[in-house]
Amino acid sequence: MQADGPRACRFGRRWYLNNESWHPSVPPFGEMKCILCWCVSGETHCQRQECPPAACASPARRDNPCCTKCRGECECLHVGTAPPNSL
Repeated sequence: MQADGPRACRFGRRWYLNNESWHPSVPPFGEMKCILCWCVSGETHCQRQECPPAACASPARRDNPCCTKCRGECECLHVGTAPPNSL
C-alpha cells in the first residue's frame, strides 16, 4: 500500500508534519532545549546538540545553555586595535 502524501510523526501526544522540527518535552523535565527532533517520512529522529569539549578547570554556561565555555573566555571585538599579523 502506498501513501498518498508525506506522513506525519507522533511524539508523545502530539503529531508533527513531515520535515517539521521541535524540541521534545519530556515529563517531568519539560522541554529539552538541547535536543532537536524532526519528522522524516513518518519517522521521528532526535539528536542532542553537539558541543566542543570545554578544556578548562571551571566551565560555565553562558549564551548557550547546552554548551559550556571556560570562565573568562571572551569572544570580544576590541575596537581600535588591529588584529595580530595585520600590519
